[in-house]
Amino acid sequence: MRRAYGYYWSKLVGLTVAGLVLAGTFVHMGDTWWQLSTAVVLALLMTQIAFLGHDAAHRQIFVSGRWNEWVSLIVVNLFAGMGLGWWQRKHTKHHAAPNQVDADPDIDSGVLALTPQAAAGRTSRLGRWLATKQGWFFFPLLLLEGVNLHVQGLKRVLGRDRVKRRWVELSFIGFRLLSYVALVFVILPPGKAAAFIGVQLAVFGLYMGLSFAPNHIGMPIVPPTVKIDFLRRQVLMSRNITGGRWVDTFMGGLNFQVEHHLFPSMARPNLRKVAPMVRAYCEQLGVRYTETSIGQSYKAVHDYINRVGRGGLDVWACPLATQYRV
Repeated sequence: MRRAYGYYWSKLVGLTVAGLVLAGTFVHMGDTWWQLSTAVVLALLMTQIAFLGHDAAHRQIFVSGRWNEWVSLIVVNLFAGMGLGWWQRKHTKHHAAPNQVDADPDIDSGVLALTPQAAAGRTSRLGRWLATKQGWFFFPLLLLEGVNLHVQGLKRVLGRDRVKRRWVELSFIGFRLLSYVALVFVILPPGKAAAFIGVQLAVFGLYMGLSFAPNHIGMPIVPPTVKIDFLRRQVLMSRNITGGRWVDTFMGGLNFQVEHHLFPSMARPNLRKVAPMVRAYCEQLGVRYTETSIGQSYKAVHDYINRVGRGGLDVWACPLATQYRV
């Protein structure tokens, strides 16, 4: 549970410097279609920055709650242009009840049906047909997630609900988005500028989705009335992604989703260290501990989304009961 100050300061400083270097490179390259490669790099950089915002919001970086809060505001709102208030409210509910119907906003009915109840709600002929094929639409839809993340953040901060530090968030988001668009359109002609922003948002959304989707999609869905102890609630509904350090970097530590849910304020580098202890403890208690390769996780996500859309998923396959039967 010790803080990893060296790790996080190197990340904070390194990613900030990388962003400034990339901005200088963008200005130096000028009017060229090669700027689309810069858009891709920017999207990757923004996702890594968003991971830092996630860690700060979970109080992983500093002991001081105030320091964590301001770093998350700067990183999420000012650097990435998203809304911390919207994301934090949604993410807190998710951690409290992962994959529980009517409690976890991550499985609420939307464009995709992630629960049998949501699939049953598709009553039109087109809606039912799209639900049966939704697994094939999932990954292409992630190309729009970057736009959605920005829109949701703005809707929250501009809405009537209470938002802590509303004007700080609004100022940071406004400055980030307006300065970004202005710089792109100053350096590039309108057509290339629009293409640059489109590519950056598409890659950003895809990368974010590929990092978050494997964590819980395809794991057991819990009915609203079922009560589970903390350990099983967090472990049985989460999936770890195996791999070396490159997976840790690519997924921002979210590949240790079980450990993150059990110890949400644990510094990212320590998740790999504690994982063997958690795995051994779960084996001792007979609690299923799920971990797959990154390729297997994406296949599981695709298969699950298609299966639930076709109505071929049990409303509740209780993992505890299954263990006792076995």
